Amino acid sequence: MEKWIEKFPQDLQQKVAEVDRMIAPQLAAVDEMVLYNQQRILDLYRKYHVAEEDLVGSTGYGYDDIGRDKLEDIFADYFKCDDALVRPQMVSGTHAISTALFASLMPGDTLYYMTGMPYDTIQQVIGIVGDNPGSMKEYGIKFAYTPLKDGKIDYDAVGKKLNQDKSIKVIAIQRSRGYATRDSFTVAEIKKMIEFVKQIAPKAIIFIDNCYGEFTEKDEPTFYGADLMAGSMYKNAGAGVAKSGAFLVGRHDLIMRASSRLFAPGPGKGEGATYGYQRDFYRGFFLAPHTTGEAVKGAIFTAALLEKMGAEVSPKWNAPRTDLVQTVIFHEREAMIKFCASIQHNSPLNAFVDPIPSEMDNYEDEIIMASGSFVEGSTIELSSDGPLREPYALYIQGGLSYAHVKVAITNAVNETYYKK
Repeated sequence: MEKWIEKFPQDLQQKVAEVDRMIAPQLAAVDEMVLYNQQRILDLYRKYHVAEEDLVGSTGYGYDDIGRDKLEDIFADYFKCDDALVRPQMVSGTHAISTALFASLMPGDTLYYMTGMPYDTIQQVIGIVGDNPGSMKEYGIKFAYTPLKDGKIDYDAVGKKLNQDKSIKVIAIQRSRGYATRDSFTVAEIKKMIEFVKQIAPKAIIFIDNCYGEFTEKDEPTFYGADLMAGSMYKNAGAGVAKSGAFLVGRHDLIMRASSRLFAPGPGKGEGATYGYQRDFYRGFFLAPHTTGEAVKGAIFTAALLEKMGAEVSPKWNAPRTDLVQTVIFHEREAMIKFCASIQHNSPLNAFVDPIPSEMDNYEDEIIMASGSFVEGSTIELSSDGPLREPYALYIQGGLSYAHVKVAITNAVNETYYKK
C-alpha cells in the first residue's frame, strides 16, 4: 500500500521522518493541554445546562435570547471575567477591537500601546495611516506607543511614559506578532505586564488583543487582571465552525459600554438577533481546544521541517507556543510567493487558484495570501499571508487538522526547495 510520503524525494522523506521523531514530545504536551482545556469547556456546558433550545437563535430585535445570554455567561466563566459580548454583529477581530476601544475612550484621552506599533488594520482604526472617515484621530482620541527593545517590553520607557502622560486611559497589549518578526507574548509575559501597569497606573484600562491566542495555553490574560479582551469567532474560539462573529470579555461596565457602542445606548446587550449562528457558536467553542491544538501541532511541524531546510523561522520548533502564528522568513520575494502558492494549491477549496500579490484595504504594502478555507478569512483554517516587503516574512497559521497541515507544508517544501 502506497504511503502519502512516498511521492516525495528520498531526502525530504528522511527529513520528515526525523522531524516526526524530534517533535513527538512537543506534540504530546499539546495533547495534554488540549485535554485540560477541553475538560474546562465540558464542565461549563454541563454547569449551565446547555440544551437544544439554546441553539435555535432569535430574530428581529433579539429580545429574550436565552441561548445567546447563556453562551455569554459561559464565555465570561471560561475567561474568568464579569461579563462577555459574543455576537455575529461583530464581523471580525478588528471590529471587536475597534468597538472596545471606541467604547472606552473619549476625545482627549490617549490610547497607549506598550507592545510597540499595532498591526496594519488597527493603524487604520487609529488613523495613523490612511485617510478613512471615523478614525480615532478624527474624534480627537490621541495615540502613543513605546517601541519594543530587542522584541521585548522596554519597562523603563513604559514606566516613564505612564508617569508622564496622565491622559493615558487605555493601555493596549497585542499578544500576537501581527506582521512583525518579534515573538508573540506568552500569558506569563502578559501577566508581568499587567502587574507592572497596575502599580503605576491603577485606574487605566488594560486591553488585550488576544486574536490567535485562545486555547494555545492553559491560562488566558484575563485570569491575571486584564480589564477587557477581544477575539474572533472565526479564529481559535470558533474552531472553523463559526461562520462570522467576534467576542469581548471583561469588566461588566466595559462590556456594557461596548454593547452600547455596537448597538445603541439603552438596548445594549438586550438586543442583537442571533438567527442562524447560535448552533455554530456553541459547537465551535466546544471544539475550540481540540482544533486549536491541531493547529499548534501543525505550526510545530512547520517550524521543524523548515528549520531542516535551513530557513529562518519564528518561533523555533521547540519554543513555547502562545498563538497559531508561524513565521518563515524567506529574504526573497519569489521564494515567498512560491511557498504561499503551494499552500493555496494544497487547500480544500480553490486549489486551482494562483495567489497574486495585490493591494488590499487597510494595508500599506502589497499582500500575498493563500486561503482555501470553508469560512472566508478563517485563520484557524490553514492559511498564509504577508506583506511583500523586506524581509519577506510569510505568516502561516491555522489548520483544522494536523494531518492537513503536515501534507500541505511537506508539499510546499517540495515545490519550493526540490523543484527547479
